[in-house]
Amino acid sequence: MANVTTMVTWQSEDGHGLEGTRLSFGGDGGLRAFGRQIRVEPDGDFSASYRLVVTEGGRFERLSLTSANAERERHLTINRTEDNFWLLDTGAGGERTDLGGARDVDLAGCVLFNSLPIRRLNLHREAGEHTLPMVYVSLPQLEVTLVEQHYRTISTLDADGFAVIGFSTEGFNAELVVDADGVVVRYPGVANRLEGRDAVAVS
Repeated sequence: MANVTTMVTWQSEDGHGLEGTRLSFGGDGGLRAFGRQIRVEPDGDFSASYRLVVTEGGRFERLSLTSANAERERHLTINRTEDNFWLLDTGAGGERTDLGGARDVDLAGCVLFNSLPIRRLNLHREAGEHTLPMVYVSLPQLEVTLVEQHYRTISTLDADGFAVIGFSTEGFNAELVVDADGVVVRYPGVANRLEGRDAVAVS
């Protein structure tokens, strides 16, 4: 089966940021992404780029990150092993940890990453509710912490190809609108996807 590759861009609701991503979907639930976020902040602008690999069944495998601001550039690579451990490498030394049994990663302010548990759990197609340990990476610091996030299906895909997923973490709540691929279209208070998405099949 051919993979489908597309470009997706989100604009932050505050007008201070953009995230653009090249997405490749595998027929087995896998996903590859190469993206960049740019933020203009009162305490300093920054940019971040990522390469993400999710394998069959929505299993997170690898994330490579680079962030930069006026002060410095930072790097982080995260791998999840077959025995469910996490390997964190900043280039100056590595760490192996179980990170509370987490299976997904959330990158601060990057809309794509909310799609990972939604796709893995198929919440846009089959109603479900899950409280998940999550590997959370801050930007631009690239600091890794363990947080708890809650996802629940509000409505599965409708006739127009959209579903609504409830999301909450640490007192924050939102209703995410996702498309038939489980990719976020609207994240109230955070960002909205810009129109003009084109997809091509790649053998």
